[in-house]
Amino acid sequence: MRKHFVVAALLACTAMPLHAASDAAKKFGAREEVQQISLSPDGKRFVALLTDSKRGSRAVVFSIDSSTPPATVVGSTGDKEQLDYCQWSNDTRLICGFSVTVGRVSDMIGYDRVVTLGADGKDMKLLSARTSMNSIGIMQHGGGIIDWQGDVTGNTVLMTRQYLETEGTGTHIAGEGQGMGVERVDPVTLRRQTVEKPRSFAREYIADGQGHVRIMGLRPTTSTGYSGAKMVYQYRKPGVNGWLPLSTVVSDSQTEQGFDPYAIDPTLNVTYGFDVQDGRKALFKIALDGSLKRDLVFARPDVDVAGLVQIGRQHRVVGATYVTDRRRVEFFDPELKKLQASLAKALPKQPLVRFVDASADESKLLLWTGSDIDPGGYALFDKKTRHFDELLRSRPPLEGITLAPVKAVTFPAADGTPIPAYLTLPVGPVAKNLPAIVMPHGGPSARDEWGFDWLAQFFAARGYAVLQPNYRGSAGYGDGWFSENGFKSWRTAIGDVNDGGRWLVKEGIAAPSTLAIVGWSYGGYAALQSAVLDPTLFKAIVAVAPVTDLDTLRHEHDNYMDFTLVDAFIGKGPHVRQGSPAQNADKITVPVLMFHGDLDQNVGIGESRLMANRLRSAGKKVELVEFKGLAHSLDDTEARTTLLDRSDMFLRATMGIQ
Repeated sequence: MRKHFVVAALLACTAMPLHAASDAAKKFGAREEVQQISLSPDGKRFVALLTDSKRGSRAVVFSIDSSTPPATVVGSTGDKEQLDYCQWSNDTRLICGFSVTVGRVSDMIGYDRVVTLGADGKDMKLLSARTSMNSIGIMQHGGGIIDWQGDVTGNTVLMTRQYLETEGTGTHIAGEGQGMGVERVDPVTLRRQTVEKPRSFAREYIADGQGHVRIMGLRPTTSTGYSGAKMVYQYRKPGVNGWLPLSTVVSDSQTEQGFDPYAIDPTLNVTYGFDVQDGRKALFKIALDGSLKRDLVFARPDVDVAGLVQIGRQHRVVGATYVTDRRRVEFFDPELKKLQASLAKALPKQPLVRFVDASADESKLLLWTGSDIDPGGYALFDKKTRHFDELLRSRPPLEGITLAPVKAVTFPAADGTPIPAYLTLPVGPVAKNLPAIVMPHGGPSARDEWGFDWLAQFFAARGYAVLQPNYRGSAGYGDGWFSENGFKSWRTAIGDVNDGGRWLVKEGIAAPSTLAIVGWSYGGYAALQSAVLDPTLFKAIVAVAPVTDLDTLRHEHDNYMDFTLVDAFIGKGPHVRQGSPAQNADKITVPVLMFHGDLDQNVGIGESRLMANRLRSAGKKVELVEFKGLAHSLDDTEARTTLLDRSDMFLRATMGIQ
């Protein structure tokens, strides 16, 4: 979903030359083939962002009936710029987003821009507003589409715009104002009309799918100029310009209190959003008629509601998702609920179904289906003919390879708390005393869930058992599960991770001498900090883009708007030193292998460099592999192949695995 800051989000990597990579590393390290996909309004064509063999991507237009061959319309190398998405503006025109990061390590800054082009790849134009030569400051954000039907004709879109203050020589010129506003833009003529004037505190606008902005989110700054912890939402009645109070959301970077709106149903004249009920996130709707009548739509007594299910160009709300042992959907739309049941019977080996897009009349649905042993693929379902046609597979290099089933399990923490987790065992006869890996997820306010995981499946293919614990500090289990958070309450979170390793040994799944830990982002932090808490449990550590020093992480956000949120999230006190692996490097007794991209804006590469230096100074065995030009997720086939192959060789050599 969108929204508020999450510390050290989930991962990515960087590029290095291949060095005799194993066949498994090449296949599992290959980037997902389909990065994003969109169906044309008439349902006759689709555009897919496909990866190349390294780090680039290209937008390819396909006809559903194969009447014309696929055609690449735009692309990016991934070296300096990234092609992020392509969506249909109408049946003949696309809108695509690009992003670029400039600078190195300490002075990196990101930009994004939106372009429009014909479905034949011709007539490309910049859709983002151009800045004036008199503008003060830099326009980093080129705008985002908040309504694909900007008016009744369907020929325009509503798009946010970052307005900059302007000045002339020797005097200030009264401009349009500054801050975030909204424009109605014609992707063909580029004609622009201001719909919402810029407001300096505006951070979010929500439209109704019919070209009307109905909700605005304001985040006032603090006295220091940093972004505050409150988001104040206002709404307007149909056909009225004035704004009325809706709700206030108070956030601490991990949890939220207050109704957080996400979507509008113009027919019911309500907004759907989330708030806490009985300690868990629940879905509510609030009337936008002036009464603010609030109704509970869906809640679970055991887990949070994970998100909305929306469909079509108007992003119609049709259901909600939640995750117990696996992700499930509660449909409010009777037709889709029936369709879900039919698909479950027709595709028993692909129980995960996601509605990706739809034609304008919703008669054709673009779906993704998959499972733990199926990386998944995209298909088109025609409601009228009841035809289900496969379009593209997510990971072609893995076709024909038998993958390892994933099982939901629980294990007891030291205090007796049952910790949910996922266990992946190598394919073949039931084995005991396997080489095993505990793999904590990133976040920390994220979670693992049942399904295909390229890291876990690679290690299972290489003979390892893999345990992925949703330790306390993970998302999805209610506010109580967060504890304070994975940094302030690091002893609880890391204790749960270590207890997962002890459980593998106790159950006879893992051999004590071949038990390792592998993690990315916060998971990398957990991997390193696990050895501070218990130096003898794991025999080898692999940490990718890890947080290594909490105070360093804090100061990576100096001079950024979110500093106060990050500062509060990390907190002050003894836990900052005690919970920082780099400040306790002398306690780590086992070999460490780290990977990090030098354009990582989530966790700076300086954290891995600091950790490596501290370990070397303490006489420990450590290796740091740096990837040039890559960000946190290391979205590069060569880099990921190197990561897998080097990790496998390191674990085998360190633990004496044949």
